[in-house]
Amino acid sequence: MADPTLLETGASQSVETTPTLKSKSPTQIALERLRKDKIAIICAIVVLFFVLIAIFADVITAVTHTDPYKLNQDLIDEYGFPTVNPSAEHPFGLEPRLGRDLFARWIHGARPSLIVAVSASVIATVIGVAMGMLAGFLGGWVDRAISWVIDLLLSLPLLLVVVALAPVIETRFPSDGAVISKVRLWTLVGIFALFGWTQLARLIRAEVLSLREREFIQAARAIGVPTRQILFRELLPNLTGQIIVFLSLAIPSYIASEAGLSYLGIGLTEPTPSWGRTINAAIGYYETYPIYFWQPALAILVLVLALNLLGDAIRDAFDPKTRRSAAG
Repeated sequence: MADPTLLETGASQSVETTPTLKSKSPTQIALERLRKDKIAIICAIVVLFFVLIAIFADVITAVTHTDPYKLNQDLIDEYGFPTVNPSAEHPFGLEPRLGRDLFARWIHGARPSLIVAVSASVIATVIGVAMGMLAGFLGGWVDRAISWVIDLLLSLPLLLVVVALAPVIETRFPSDGAVISKVRLWTLVGIFALFGWTQLARLIRAEVLSLREREFIQAARAIGVPTRQILFRELLPNLTGQIIVFLSLAIPSYIASEAGLSYLGIGLTEPTPSWGRTINAAIGYYETYPIYFWQPALAILVLVLALNLLGDAIRDAFDPKTRRSAAG
């Protein structure tokens, strides 16, 4: 007959060696899926590369002894073309007519594009989340008023608003090139944010309309939990997926919009380096000096493509339907 003590000891050891399963939050599941996505990792590295370039632009140009504003007129011939080829001193060559270093202009051109895109996306996200939560949770006249504002903004063409507002705002500041350039940059941020929050607000409103009928929200309201606490502690954590997806898709959209507006001459102005303005100036030299056009065009193409693919990967990772289909 087996010793009861040994049986108890063996049972306890088997219980202790049994692994404990920990439940994972939707965010943890989404991050695990992103880490397994090779395309998402590559795109994240590309985006990080451009972000580091924008942050350390001054350091990079100091190390390479290049200046985005210096006019090398002694290296320009009588027809406006550079007399030197791309070299270690000027990796991307020189700008026709003015002789500014194209490598330095390219490095510094990443900064305003990312500043405009990231700033506008963050502001639009904050406004969109706040308006969507209020409209969906409070309902009634608040919902109708916010929905009316959204419909009004969606009916206005962005291009015409930029053309109309930018000159009006500039007249309130000194007619200095550097000042006007900064004013135009933050004007674009404000206009992009003003028009960008509407789509997110609609998504958040629809999600909140569904969440407010759930048991945990009804229980919180029944016991008298303040509205602010319900919004920020109960509803907001459940909206993380939509917010992250919006940010990942809004940033490349604003980068492309800023470059397009600068190309049309209604975006950033001199002396701020801008990929869009460089493309605009390079059109006339495309056949004779193609590197002038391709270095900013390829930068925009690679950055926007990487951000879009990363945004798609984030959207799929945070989408419960794709998680369930992948698990099945």
